[in-house]
Amino acid sequence: MSDYSTDSGRMDDPARPNHPAALASEAIRLSGDLVRKEIALAKAEVSQNIQRAGVAIGFVAAAAVIAIVTINVLVAALVAALAETELGPIWSAVIVGVVLAVLAYILLRKGMNDLKPEALMPSRTVQNVQRDAQTIKGAYNDK
Repeated sequence: MSDYSTDSGRMDDPARPNHPAALASEAIRLSGDLVRKEIALAKAEVSQNIQRAGVAIGFVAAAAVIAIVTINVLVAALVAALAETELGPIWSAVIVGVVLAVLAYILLRKGMNDLKPEALMPSRTVQNVQRDAQTIKGAYNDK
């Protein structure tokens, strides 16, 4: 037997709506269900990604702590190596400390300059927008 009845041309499945309004209503309901399921999936995925990002941040923090300890050990080794020379332990520590302080100052100044508002402005975009505005203004003035 075919899916269509011979009398009315409609489908024989009583679970399926036959009226156009019922079909539209069913489509809207199914669309709403689909949207809700997609939103639930997106929430679950975002939650999983946030959890993964938290673990990654933990790894980065652990690496930073280990790096700081490593730098301390290497600096102590440098001081100890310099202390074996004619400088002695006190001047070795002073020299290494001054070099590190100068390096820290240079990095701090560079970082502070890069964080100034004018350094963070999207200057190329501003220039492009200004150029586009001048072009449009010129096009209207030519008419």
